Amino acid sequence: MADGTDHDTGSIFIGLGANGERQSLNPKRANRHGLIAGATGTGKTVTLQGLAESFSARGVPVFLADVKGDLSGIALPGSATFKHAEKLESRARELGMDDYAYSDNPVVFWDLFGEQGHPIRTTISEMGPLLLARLLNLNDTQEGVLNIAFHYADEQGLLLLDLDDLQAMLVHCAENASALSAKYGNVSKASVGAIQRSLLSLRTQGGDMFFGEPALEIDDFLTVDEQGRGTVNVLAADRLMRSPKLYATFLLWLLSELFETLPEVGDPEKPVLVFFFDEAHLLFEDAPKALEDKIEQVVRLIRSKGVGVYFVTQNPIDIPEEIAGQLGNRVQHALRAFTPRDQRAIRAAAETFRINPDLDVAAAITELRTGEALVSTLLEDGAPSVVQRTLVKPPRSRLGPITAKERAIIQSVSPVEGKYDTAVDRESAEEVLLAKAADAAATAEEVEEKGREQVAKRPRKTTSLWESAGKAAAGAAASSAAAVIAARVRGRKSSASATRSAASAAAGTIASGLGGAIAGRFVRNLIGGLMR
Repeated sequence: MADGTDHDTGSIFIGLGANGERQSLNPKRANRHGLIAGATGTGKTVTLQGLAESFSARGVPVFLADVKGDLSGIALPGSATFKHAEKLESRARELGMDDYAYSDNPVVFWDLFGEQGHPIRTTISEMGPLLLARLLNLNDTQEGVLNIAFHYADEQGLLLLDLDDLQAMLVHCAENASALSAKYGNVSKASVGAIQRSLLSLRTQGGDMFFGEPALEIDDFLTVDEQGRGTVNVLAADRLMRSPKLYATFLLWLLSELFETLPEVGDPEKPVLVFFFDEAHLLFEDAPKALEDKIEQVVRLIRSKGVGVYFVTQNPIDIPEEIAGQLGNRVQHALRAFTPRDQRAIRAAAETFRINPDLDVAAAITELRTGEALVSTLLEDGAPSVVQRTLVKPPRSRLGPITAKERAIIQSVSPVEGKYDTAVDRESAEEVLLAKAADAAATAEEVEEKGREQVAKRPRKTTSLWESAGKAAAGAAASSAAAVIAARVRGRKSSASATRSAASAAAGTIASGLGGAIAGRFVRNLIGGLMR
């Protein structure tokens, strides 16, 4: 049982109930989601760490967000020399874990900012207008303009990879607002300006580092090591938490990507991935009802992909009822009845458990010690077990953060070392639009020198966006603006192209021109249908 498995039943051991009954989680029901709740300092992090270890030991990959910086210790074994050792070993003896032993776990560190782990990136196209509008806090009108920008980029075969691409596309939409409004609906410069201001705010939060290439491949979250243990993917989120909307939107995007990428598996013998969503209240904070409905849909449908989502939060009433109703496995740590809201939370938590006639659940919630919880999990037949007051097992890995040196060593032997660490900036919407603007400037000069009729007879230099470029070239003001942009394009983004081999450059161009926009539109349509 040192590996976290109850060998008598094959289930994941959680702890020992007050009546001596072993409280365990059935892996066949682990994709039915769960909740870990409790006030600060009551043991939620230790419970999360212990469950993550047990899933990993059974070959189940795990994703968890380290919002306080104290979960990184899961990568290294605990030790009798650490300050928590006596408490851990005492709890193990109390639970009868005679074979308790310290152990490490196969960990890969990730970080949106690339400081404490491998960078996680996605492209603007993959994020799509729906989630991006949520991230930028756009109103309905502004979201409509953003949708037009995405649709127009798809039509023109323009890749939207990073924020520069999106900004260039929005500028182009504003400059061609009349033509676009006639075809797609009103595109006002005021709405474009509001979106641009939101993008600037996102940049100041470091959000621009999230968009670009190489984009995350979900399969890299689903690996096992040579011993058959599932990889524990730890997202360093202490800095990310300073931008709570970015944090919540990122995790929602990740869930959507998992849903779109993974095949249907129904109820497998064990989950494909277990996803711990810490500080889960941020996902629902100030969220409109429509967004809650979308999140509920994602959570409900992703179960069939074999993904278990476990929300971790201080107060159980932070989770909307429609979503809380889908969380079959529950670990409730102590709550404090200091305020009327706290008292409501205690009543709500007590009412969600299957009744135990021998336990006053509402009273017990306020009396639980640190490391003690009320536990109810789904049985083999899918029914919830009777709630039991439970001493939670101690983790085998180190409690608390690891040092920067230890993190660097773990990073150096990561299975994805070098794959995501260097950003790639290939030709995309910004470069194409800048090149076309330069063409427009040159055309304007030719018109002045040779006349419009002569210029019209020469072969076109570009094949898409020609009409808008020609219209832009007709006026002196447009000519002046295009000349400024042309000067920018000559000095930017040349180094990345120069370092690519001819073969890879050709492959990238083919993928960009033929596959990228179409594939991006296809995936967004799937996610869009899911998120609407």
